[in-house]
Amino acid sequence: MTSTLPLFGQVYTAIEALRRDLIDPEDGPRISTMRNYRFAIVQYDPKDEYVMRVEVQKLIAELVTKGWFVLSIDLQKLLLDRIRSQPDDWSEKVIAMEKRMADRQLDRGLNYLKSKLLPLVEGPEGLAGDCKRLIQDFVKQHPDKVDQTLVLIGRAGGLYPFFRSSALLRHLDGQTENVPVVLLYPGTKQGPTSLSFMGLLTPDSDYRPRIYP
Repeated sequence: MTSTLPLFGQVYTAIEALRRDLIDPEDGPRISTMRNYRFAIVQYDPKDEYVMRVEVQKLIAELVTKGWFVLSIDLQKLLLDRIRSQPDDWSEKVIAMEKRMADRQLDRGLNYLKSKLLPLVEGPEGLAGDCKRLIQDFVKQHPDKVDQTLVLIGRAGGLYPFFRSSALLRHLDGQTENVPVVLLYPGTKQGPTSLSFMGLLTPDSDYRPRIYP
């Protein structure tokens, strides 16, 4: 389903709807219909990445002035940190091998790169484990402010094509101290619950969270 909103209109609409659901309710954030499942997704066109970043920073600034605690998690940075933690010559060897295989056949090079990076990304102890630890440490700093704490997970586009957000959220379920967690998702929406990462991967319908807008 292709959006018919004006240029960047989808970004503004999504962030404004999220802002209302966070700030306006008297009984706490309402980003989900389930009190014990406080996850949501803000879907946007990948070409609107920088507009989304600007609007998210405006939202964070407003929340902070209203006494909120906001944690921003950069998925691209988490992956790069994991790569840097490998043995000293790991990156050089992987890059050299990927180039050799891609010279023979492009798909072989990409598949080899996936085989090396997916173990760093996937599973409960992959990037989900990093996110869990960051969130839990953040909440411990102000445990009595759960209803005024927000976690934003972004820069997912930097992980294309090695990333499945549905798996990330599944591994985080029950691990986030019940604070609202919002994933910024560059991609396209197809039907009520199916999302295609970057608008290029096969649509994934394995989503429970509310999808904004």
